[in-house]
Amino acid sequence: MLTIDLDRRSRLAACGSFGIVVCAGLILWGLLGPIRPAGAATMTDRIVAIVNKELIMQSEVRSETAAEEPRLREQYKGAELQRRLQQLEYIALSRMIERKLQLQWAQARGMDVSEEEVSQAIRQLEKQGERVDESNPRERKALKEQLVMMRVMDREVRSSIMVLQPELERYYGSHQTRFSLPEEYRISQILLKQKAAEDVKEFRKRIASVHAALKNGGDFAEIALQQSEGAESVKGGALGFVRQGELEPEIERIVSGLGAGQISAPIETSQGWHIIRLDEKKPSQFRPFAQVKNEIQGLVHQQKTEDQYQRWIGDIKRKAFIEVKF
Repeated sequence: MLTIDLDRRSRLAACGSFGIVVCAGLILWGLLGPIRPAGAATMTDRIVAIVNKELIMQSEVRSETAAEEPRLREQYKGAELQRRLQQLEYIALSRMIERKLQLQWAQARGMDVSEEEVSQAIRQLEKQGERVDESNPRERKALKEQLVMMRVMDREVRSSIMVLQPELERYYGSHQTRFSLPEEYRISQILLKQKAAEDVKEFRKRIASVHAALKNGGDFAEIALQQSEGAESVKGGALGFVRQGELEPEIERIVSGLGAGQISAPIETSQGWHIIRLDEKKPSQFRPFAQVKNEIQGLVHQQKTEDQYQRWIGDIKRKAFIEVKF
């Protein structure tokens, strides 16, 4: 069974309603990556697939995988490298087969884009800082094919997608953890660092002295102003709110167990020694539906687009002649 490049197609489908030229400017060269024209056949080239009456050559597959292959060769060796390269080529071939089927489908129905639309797309890409050789016929042809496929997706897939309110509510109800906010801590700190002329014993004695002063009821803000070497010392050590996962692991482990108003024991990190006061704790909570509705709309629409594409391309494959010689 042929595999499918889901990410690329989802991004392609997601922009259909913005207009063919604008979408090209937004995603074709950027998110999808530079278009790599198929390499010319060589004496050692061979057919790796037949799609109806069109051929896909080994050299074309290699051209499709050229950008990713160096990363794999750097990351893997031996048998694992060979397995990864074969997988990469198979995914590329699957993508190329689907691309040919879409273009054949469009050609049979007279769907095309004009040279002016291609030029507009190139100008849009260049405004975004992309380098496009407008005089290169292969690059123009590849970009034109991308624009045609966007038009196909818009007509045959996206045009039939509707997302209803009950679907949004069901998604929200079944993905609560996705829309939860992590626990938050409002904290203050005193940061102590060893001075150049201070030995370890003296430094530890200073840490213990500051901590004892706090435990004996000393004013945290005043002591922070006098003793802390953190940038927040001028604010009495106040760091404000931080979310779970934003603190150094050593600090978060201690802070998560404190109650409001409690002061931690000195905590060592690569920055120095920290004495933390927990000023306030906000428990984890769910973001309200109204706040995430638009986000859910996009997620559900993307999934329905993918499902519709699978049905559409699956039907085309069943009716097509596809022979893989890979």
